[in-house]
Amino acid sequence: MPETPSLSPQDALLAVMIACSAADQNVRTAELVAIQSVVHHMPAFAGYDTDRMQRVAQIVFDLFEEEDGLDALFGLVRDSLPERLNETAYALACDVVTADRHHSDVEIRMLEEVREALEIDRLHAAAIEWSARVRHMVP
Repeated sequence: MPETPSLSPQDALLAVMIACSAADQNVRTAELVAIQSVVHHMPAFAGYDTDRMQRVAQIVFDLFEEEDGLDALFGLVRDSLPERLNETAYALACDVVTADRHHSDVEIRMLEEVREALEIDRLHAAAIEWSARVRHMVP
């Protein structure tokens, strides 16, 4: 595979969301809507060129095809994302996985991988997960 280009911090946040959505090889409409909503409304994405979304998605999908692609993706994310945004990345990943109110075992495992890769404290992760769950409850 050719050398993977570097990512902006926003690209890295987006890559984590896309990876979590695609982990089960079934990107659901609700997950796509959640990603688009985040990119269009979150302060972290202010001024982000949305034309980059397809490029970032392709990087994620290409890395998923590689033998050690997930490790490469996490390395790329760690290199591109300021540490202070690690919990933000995890929160966005939780929101995407929770958006369709369906959690496959693969998606749960991917969240664990993200948590470990970004060194999210377990107590903080539990609070982030709970927050995502309650935000996506329906009456």
